[in-house]
Amino acid sequence: MSPTVPERFRHLVDATTELGERFDRADKRLYLVGGSVRDAFVAVADDHARGPAAKDPDFDLTTDAGPDEIEEIVTGWADVIWTQGARFGTIGCQAKGRHYEITTHRAEVYRPDSRKPEVTFGKDIEQDLSRRDFTVNAMALRLPDFELIDPFGGLTDLAAGVLRTPLGPDVSFEDDPLRMLRAARFMAGYGLRPEPDLVEAVKSGHHRLAIVSAERIRGELDRLVMVATPSIGLWFVVETGLADEFLPELPALALEQDPVHRHKDVLAHTLAVVDRTSPDRVLRLAALFHDIGKPRTRAFAPGGVVTFHHHEVVGARMTRDRMEALRYPNDEVATITRLVELHLRFHTYQLGWTDRAVRRYVRDAGPLLDRLNELTRCDCTTRNAVKARSLGRRMDELEERIAELREREELDAMRPDLDGNKVMELCGVPPGPAVGRALDFLLELRIEEGPLGEEEATRRLRHWWSTQSEN
Repeated sequence: MSPTVPERFRHLVDATTELGERFDRADKRLYLVGGSVRDAFVAVADDHARGPAAKDPDFDLTTDAGPDEIEEIVTGWADVIWTQGARFGTIGCQAKGRHYEITTHRAEVYRPDSRKPEVTFGKDIEQDLSRRDFTVNAMALRLPDFELIDPFGGLTDLAAGVLRTPLGPDVSFEDDPLRMLRAARFMAGYGLRPEPDLVEAVKSGHHRLAIVSAERIRGELDRLVMVATPSIGLWFVVETGLADEFLPELPALALEQDPVHRHKDVLAHTLAVVDRTSPDRVLRLAALFHDIGKPRTRAFAPGGVVTFHHHEVVGARMTRDRMEALRYPNDEVATITRLVELHLRFHTYQLGWTDRAVRRYVRDAGPLLDRLNELTRCDCTTRNAVKARSLGRRMDELEERIAELREREELDAMRPDLDGNKVMELCGVPPGPAVGRALDFLLELRIEEGPLGEEEATRRLRHWWSTQSEN
């Protein structure tokens, strides 16, 4: 590698030099674009960066070659070639375990009445870059010599912490309205300050997000909640009106005073909880949704006290509806809805953690136990140090009690002492609802009293069965 190429660019050189030389021999120009270029410069410019860009990310490239020419050039070099995107100008391939997407210079424009972009091809790299979302993404490295092409000052904006579009923001957001939501992620993920005209363009044009598919919006929301400080971007989507288009429950929280966290409205509290959770996408989405039931359950008790009774139950239903509207997979909908439903369960145990209470808590949480415990801890954002210490001690006590019971019992695989076959044998019944009722009875005994053993469980079951009026 040339000594003039910074060390942090080594992975880019290793991954693209041979490919660039193939295009050069074919008298075609090839440019590396996208996140791999931006993130390499971030790593160089920031001594406190977490390290170089991922060694082998997916590589996005653009070229003046047409799709057929791209396919011809990479044939013999790539191990696998995908041509499904050829009509949009994109050829995908894999070589030496790395993934590449090579696209003919193009512009994508959403028409007011269409969810699908119209694609036109071009021959000019600057025109291609001009149609990209932000200046920090409108940089290219010409291959194989790694000449920087930066016609819109993206590198300067990256260093200065400025977020702006190559052309006017109205033009950029007209091309793809999802870029308005993407702006929130870049603000939060890279610490970029949006220019005033960008903010105004989102405020005046957020309704355009309606033409973007729910799947694309969901993907961008997932990326936003995974940055280091999601609240920066989430405040942006609320304050610009963008949230009204895909998550209207979020701005609704700003109007509700929370009696538990008196110093904050529920929106500020919610975004603080999201920031406090570890970068687990499912957990952060649960944090985002955990209090959305409060506006619908708000009531005033005597003395002006505000209550939100059963907001976790209402919020779970609202969470399910919103996640389904955003086309989340069923398993994720079920998991996050359950976390919202359970997020207050810890607070129902005020008098200490008996064995019975611990078993029930663990049974109800199931495989979500660790996430539920973290969500509960993060839900305490009070500035009252005494209250915060008290909750922390109670959580510590719960986790200690869980650990103790795990040593004595098979706590994580809690099940009745007898199985269905034994129940049918003892009660003389075929498979059916009666067996289910008996197993429920035995499971309640297991939770209340711990393991009984087969002999005692048999005695209890026979006595219970004899009391049932309809066997």
